[in-house]
Amino acid sequence: MKYTKFCFLLLSSLLFIPIKAQKNHQLPPVWKDVTAKSVQFDNRTKAYISPVRILWRQVKGDAVLTGEKYLLNSGNGQAELVQRNLCHLNNGKSGEVSLLLDFGRELQGGLQIVTGESASRDVKVHVRFGESASEAMSTVGENGETNDHAIRDLTLALPWLGVTEYGNTGFRFVRIDLEGENADLLIKEIRACFIYRDIPYKGSFECDNDRLNKIWMTGAYTVHLNMQNYLWDGIKRDRLVWIGDMFPEMMTISSVFGYNEVVPNSLDLIRDETPINNWMNGYSSYSMWWLLTQYEWYYHTGDVKYLQQQKSYISSLLEKLIGRIRDNGKENLDGGRFLDWPSSENKAGIDAGLQALMILTIDKGRDLALHLNDKVLADKCEKAVAKLRKYVPDCNNSKQGAALMSLAGLMDAKKANDDIIAVGGAKGFSTFYGYYMLDAMAKAGNYEQAIDIINQYWGAMLDLGATTFWEDFNIDWAKNAGRIDELVPEGKVDVHKNYGAYCYKGYRHSFCHGWASGPTAWLSEYVLGVKILKPGCKEILIEPHLGQLKWVKGTYPTPYGVIKIYHKKLPNGKIVSEINAPKEVKIIKK
Repeated sequence: MKYTKFCFLLLSSLLFIPIKAQKNHQLPPVWKDVTAKSVQFDNRTKAYISPVRILWRQVKGDAVLTGEKYLLNSGNGQAELVQRNLCHLNNGKSGEVSLLLDFGRELQGGLQIVTGESASRDVKVHVRFGESASEAMSTVGENGETNDHAIRDLTLALPWLGVTEYGNTGFRFVRIDLEGENADLLIKEIRACFIYRDIPYKGSFECDNDRLNKIWMTGAYTVHLNMQNYLWDGIKRDRLVWIGDMFPEMMTISSVFGYNEVVPNSLDLIRDETPINNWMNGYSSYSMWWLLTQYEWYYHTGDVKYLQQQKSYISSLLEKLIGRIRDNGKENLDGGRFLDWPSSENKAGIDAGLQALMILTIDKGRDLALHLNDKVLADKCEKAVAKLRKYVPDCNNSKQGAALMSLAGLMDAKKANDDIIAVGGAKGFSTFYGYYMLDAMAKAGNYEQAIDIINQYWGAMLDLGATTFWEDFNIDWAKNAGRIDELVPEGKVDVHKNYGAYCYKGYRHSFCHGWASGPTAWLSEYVLGVKILKPGCKEILIEPHLGQLKWVKGTYPTPYGVIKIYHKKLPNGKIVSEINAPKEVKIIKK
């Protein structure tokens, strides 16, 4: 099965009925007196998707449930006077009827319910959305379940012979319970309202390891779901712009979609709500990730005009960071001191990571200052980096800290890999900083084990039924775990209910989190071999590392069109390549 096209991915398992977004939005003439500033058009598309299966049904007491198979039919969203092919639910005097629907894949949006001429007029249903089957069976307050950021547990009043749409959350499963004594309900359709950006997947990745193909596409789809009006962290929880988390998301977007306004819009949102005397999202590291994202975005897009709009903030931020260096070269950052949650109790690891981040940020800031024709600031940055390098902290065996130190040149790449990052394989990896751990392994030349860890760690989520990558994952969770797309059988562990920590305990845990998409960008950069050398992709190095793979092919978006790449390993180990790039892009093959 090929995993290079998004539409094929959906059509393979869903009834997909898109409503194309209009390119030129305008209000009807009667609205001509409304000023343009008071009107905003949505640049997203809505599609209606019928469930692919009924995962569970319950009929208690004298309740009645018939015709549920009709809910799997393709619908048209229209209530009809002809009462046929309807699902009938009736609670009776002392009964209760319930259904659990599976829509086949995680999505962002809500629910559409089309009703018939029921015996009852004022009917209510209890609706529960879930990213896992078990979450849809839970209620708010149970094992971390919450309505934070998005309502996923509610009572909904339904019209008689009508249509209602409700919901704005991330889910795959929906449980419906009919409420009330003697309540009677006829349902013609229950469909998911899928809201997303209708954009092409310009980048692609395919090799002879189908598991890697699925991982690449799952990472791409995870970020795609979070590309709403702004770039969110999660579609159920953390529907916010967390700018540090955005770095791997932006790298995935650049590898899959190329330019998209959701990136600069989100960068600008955080910039405008964060005075320079504050740290973005309250963390010094996140302000640094903002600048690092600006750097990579400029190199991918070559958008000089946009970069120039950031000059004042970039300059002020760099001056602020330079001012937070002690005489001995150690960083002296205030505010929240944070890398990611799994490393949050390792203070020495955080200290080491922040020292390395300072070097990475100010070094890239020097490059940006030169592109902005500010030689004075560039010189300040160069001196600051030299000063920071005088202080070399101990990362206290933190894989997060070691990865950043390796990337910043504060620690020998091979030593960081051999002594810390690669020890135990996927054990100790995290969904967010796993991307930087993979980068550090690549810097050490350990491509083959990095590919193995991608297969083990991110692949384990797929083995558990995931269709998007999670906020957090520990490889030990896979032991004796039930799949998230089934009701957990007795004797198996419910990974959604029983695991998680910090801000993501139990069902509060997000199962679609953009920061976990790192393997998608990593596979495009190191296996397909695309490394941008000059802003705007004007010069690109192609250096593939296939490990045990026999071949890999794919595409990579640039401002001038896609690069088409094919690598094949010969029996003697030599790699032969076919590369077709736009004429504006200079290709260097290594």
